Amino acid sequence: MTSVTEETTAPVLAAAAAAAAAAGLTQKRVPIPPRGVDYRGKIVLAPMVRSGELPSRLLALHYGADLVWGPETIDRAMIGTTRRVNPRNHCIEWTRVPTNNVKKELFDESVIYRIDPVREAGRHIFQIGTSDPARAVECAKLVAADVSGIDVNAGCPKPFSTHAGMGAALLRTPEKLVSILEALVAEIKPAFDIGISVKIRLLETPAETEALVRRLCATGITGLTIHCRTTPMRPRERAIRGQLRMIADVCHEFGVACLVNGDVEGRDHALELMAEYGTDGAMIATCAEKNGSCFRAKADGGLATWEEAVAKYVRFAMEVENKFHNTKFMLTQMVPGKSPKYRELTPCKSYGKIIEVLGLTGDEELVEMARRTDELMKLVTLDGSSSSSSSGNDKSKVEAAGDDKKKHDLTNNVAQQENLKRKREDGDEDTEKQQPPPSMRINVSEAGEAATTAATSVAEQQSSQPVAAAVAAS
Repeated sequence: MTSVTEETTAPVLAAAAAAAAAAGLTQKRVPIPPRGVDYRGKIVLAPMVRSGELPSRLLALHYGADLVWGPETIDRAMIGTTRRVNPRNHCIEWTRVPTNNVKKELFDESVIYRIDPVREAGRHIFQIGTSDPARAVECAKLVAADVSGIDVNAGCPKPFSTHAGMGAALLRTPEKLVSILEALVAEIKPAFDIGISVKIRLLETPAETEALVRRLCATGITGLTIHCRTTPMRPRERAIRGQLRMIADVCHEFGVACLVNGDVEGRDHALELMAEYGTDGAMIATCAEKNGSCFRAKADGGLATWEEAVAKYVRFAMEVENKFHNTKFMLTQMVPGKSPKYRELTPCKSYGKIIEVLGLTGDEELVEMARRTDELMKLVTLDGSSSSSSSGNDKSKVEAAGDDKKKHDLTNNVAQQENLKRKREDGDEDTEKQQPPPSMRINVSEAGEAATTAATSVAEQQSSQPVAAAVAAS
């Protein structure tokens, strides 16, 4: 049966091809490697640090995303990791012993990256944060056999990426960016049969942007995503689409698929942009962070309630054993700030308590899933005792429970302050209303340095945690 999505995407692609032909553009296509994916006709999840972990990707796929990008992962963080298959949920994980003292206290090991080889099969794109061709290749070799494409981040403006010449800093060193792409195309593409792509931002002038896009397309990449903002622009500033048609046309001259990113609100809006500007696909970021059902077309049901999306997200998070502080962070993005549930979630220290706050205790399977996950992750209940059954006379267990409470208080407070900091950076006017009380504030530079510093920090927050399916198939 042909889905509504297929019925709506095909005419858009046909119209784009016809428009290009009318303009006299060559309609060639870079060959897609056997294990790779063609970005044409795809509405995809953007790479987002913290917000692009496995449960978020599964939520996006559940609601119709065609492809999902993992969060930017720094090459140095991946190099030296150990690949393993989680025996409980069969996810593939790349792990390492934490290098940061705080993280050593919190975790025995860090999951740097995690994928679901079944539910993400043929639809997962790994994005590298890199500034060196050799390291990029070394990093890509670790994951290339398990993913469907390698993407290079040349658009992130955040200090954790640009400080070492990565992300948007590569736009100022195009020779280096070209050499990275050429190395990946030469060594990864033929060895693993997957494509290489790149994500960039607009340069100051159309002429500069066009010159860069031509150089990048000539490297042999199969796809290019253009974030329609310049490097200094913040998310609150509206995307600039004046250069989009030109960029798409240049990509098509080389046979490279072009995706648009920046203020894409959902599948229907993405299809409209594709038809208007001639791009081959679209990438959704902020709206997907708030509600993954934005990938569902209106004709298929449209945007789900936040309650439905959150319930499904929490289930996915437990299924893949997602780090608890990351799950809490995502819930602060998905639950409206004005909802009473938002403040009730703040003190939660376990999945069991989250299930209670969200009113999901009527689902016995979900409650049992939360209990097992809390036990596995050594999470604590609200009263500070261990979530697993233990003897009150066992001194070691009581001490361990106290240590767990201190650790999770630290984790939750770091995550909360990072969330507030990011909202301030992005110009969120409601940030001041969400300031934690003085008693909960901590020195992030002392307690969570790794959470805001480059390589291992960025990657160590990219993990996830499982337990069953979705709260009711929609």
